Amino acid sequence: MQDLSRWTPRPRPTNEPMRGSHVMILPFERARHETALWEAFGSAQTNALLHHFGWPHMESATELGGILQDRNENGGFITCVFAHPDSGEIMGMASYMRIDERNGVAEVGAVAHGAAMARSSAATEAQFLLARRIFDLLGYRRYEWKLNNANETSHRAARRLGFTFEGVFRQHQVKPYGNRDTAWYSIIDKEWPVVRSAFEQWLDPSNFERGGGQKRSLDSIRKDILEKGS
Repeated sequence: MQDLSRWTPRPRPTNEPMRGSHVMILPFERARHETALWEAFGSAQTNALLHHFGWPHMESATELGGILQDRNENGGFITCVFAHPDSGEIMGMASYMRIDERNGVAEVGAVAHGAAMARSSAATEAQFLLARRIFDLLGYRRYEWKLNNANETSHRAARRLGFTFEGVFRQHQVKPYGNRDTAWYSIIDKEWPVVRSAFEQWLDPSNFERGGGQKRSLDSIRKDILEKGS
């Protein structure tokens, strides 16, 4: 049994800047980011991209900024904005949420990537940096990813990133689109070293062909690490 006799509540996560090779993480500032995010998400296509969030329909960048501002001030969000490390182009966002410092639990949610970031090394590195802050810098025990069970894209992303499926809360919420069954995924602290090593190996430049294609997938790297350690 894990000895928690010396456990203490953990510091609350922040959205202080972090920089990787492919992405910068910046703290959300409405005046600076609402229009850039709206445009990165395709302006009129923003509602379709964020459909599974269950947010109210938005007609403008101002409405997107207002929702994010409200959730950061009143809803427990700590929103991180993703930018290109060289050009500064805003490419996406995610938020720490459902934060429980006493028990060392936090969720990453409201993850959205614009076209410039979708299915890219920047998207993977952003999630690595966010998780690294939770585990390595703050010492949390559990990191969650929850999603509308109907969102197959988010299921695939969670599994690819190393989260473990835990089950489905049926009829969990009523959203503007109707019923939401919520699927739960997590990474816990004892799993993080393998997940972290896989991220590091996948992001290494040697893992990419000259044209940019990956040589080995995150999943295959994790399996290799686990097999070598068994």
